[in-house]
Amino acid sequence: MPGLSDEGRAKVNLTLQVNGRRADGYHDLESVVAFADCADRLTLTPGHDLNLKLSGPLAQACGETSDNLVLKAARLLAERVPNMKTGSFSLDKVLPVAAGIGGGSADAAAALRLLSQLNGLALDDPRIIEVAELTGADVPVCVKSRGCVMTGVGETLQPLSLPKMPCVMVNPGVPVATRDVFNALGLRNGELLVGATDVLLQDRWPDEKASLEDWVEALAASSNDLEAPAMRVQPVIGEVISALNATDGAWLARMSGSGATCFAIYENTAEAGRAAEKIRRDHPGWWVHAGTLS
Repeated sequence: MPGLSDEGRAKVNLTLQVNGRRADGYHDLESVVAFADCADRLTLTPGHDLNLKLSGPLAQACGETSDNLVLKAARLLAERVPNMKTGSFSLDKVLPVAAGIGGGSADAAAALRLLSQLNGLALDDPRIIEVAELTGADVPVCVKSRGCVMTGVGETLQPLSLPKMPCVMVNPGVPVATRDVFNALGLRNGELLVGATDVLLQDRWPDEKASLEDWVEALAASSNDLEAPAMRVQPVIGEVISALNATDGAWLARMSGSGATCFAIYENTAEAGRAAEKIRRDHPGWWVHAGTLS
């Protein structure tokens, strides 16, 4: 049987609100999530042995292959699916690691989609959903890779119709550990930042007929609550946002996830392309992608 392929698309948190920290230590979040048109590529060649080979420009940043989330997801699923077919995974790594864009989670989600295809499982099979949640907080949203509002610790997903958003994504090449950013945020177990009524009374997001301008206006009224603590962990994040804001036509510049990747939204792809060229020229060591979010 020939190899199966899928893409692990970068996840971008357009907003990220921290509602509090649960008694179990997990943080309750609400985030508007979009997906970018840049992606890792994962191939699965069916066979007897489960293994993973890494290639691509950012393969060296992935750490120990045995710890990779692709293998973690596959092993967890194999524990739940009798006689599950597996094989050799090959990952072409182009997305930055520990970057706030869910690269590892997107790869794990792609692995679950490929294994579900190979084994005739539906993506809404309870075992796929359970394994996605066990593999990592961003894996469930990456399994669907569609615009949505993500709440809880990442397990509750409400679909959104997002317009295509011309964007530039920038990572300064500095990994940021999510744990360090949450530590800098400094919430105690059981500490709430908003009450239940605040969550219920929040404005609804624009509907499917809304324009890009409508969306940028709505997004600008929100924020990423992890931006300030992430800047304390890695001050270069502030430089990235300043560089994006200094480009012509940047409507909104913000950090994604727990950083250090930041993004800006533009009126059109030509402006985004020119902005990306300027940032590449001014900061040749940074990872820069011009494209669209949706």
